Amino acid sequence: MKKLIIASTSTLHGGGYLEYLLPTLEAHFAGCASLIFIPYARPGGISHDDYTARAAAFFTKLNITVKGIHEFADPITALTDAEAVFTGGGNTFLLVSQLHKTGVMGALIEAIDRGVPYLGSSAGSNICGLTMQTTNDMPIVYPPSFKTLGAIPFNLNPHYLDPQPGSTHMGETRETRIKEFHQFNTQPVLGLREGSWLEVNGNTVLLKGDLQARLFRYGMEPVEVDAGSDLSGVK
Repeated sequence: MKKLIIASTSTLHGGGYLEYLLPTLEAHFAGCASLIFIPYARPGGISHDDYTARAAAFFTKLNITVKGIHEFADPITALTDAEAVFTGGGNTFLLVSQLHKTGVMGALIEAIDRGVPYLGSSAGSNICGLTMQTTNDMPIVYPPSFKTLGAIPFNLNPHYLDPQPGSTHMGETRETRIKEFHQFNTQPVLGLREGSWLEVNGNTVLLKGDLQARLFRYGMEPVEVDAGSDLSGVK
């Protein structure tokens, strides 16, 4: 049975790394003594080792030891034996490129399908959708495929931002970008605001946190979805 926490962000303004999710993660990773961290997205170009150390420092609070997937000679076998997995944020193009290049994408799909607890934040959440095409990131590398984990039946736009009243910004809004996506693609897209996350248990997908999310569907006007809503049937 699939078991995922899919968070828009790792850090809320004024808070520490993953701090706002601590009670949720205590329950999510209950019984796990070790975790594999996937640092491929490398925010700001941070090294794999330094990024893994950041994750490891947080998980000491849960008495969970962390090892980066880059430290294993065979990352696919590592995922076969994993108790839990966390994919951090950063650049989604880089992350997806590395997941396909190493063969980890397929191994990660298999791990999730057999019920290994998974946490994703930002780019690590973006890959839980059907494709990565609704990321906000710059295409700094060219992945062999935009196809991702397909752990949920729609795409995500983490860090979703609403237009700010009185703003002098003249560029496209997130809503505009997603509507552009729907000129060529039909899958739904969920705009996940900061401080919100999805909790997946089996085929049930629940919106968690205090905020609404914005749901975009092909050929329809976007709608607001209340916290606590079941998004399992979105299509």
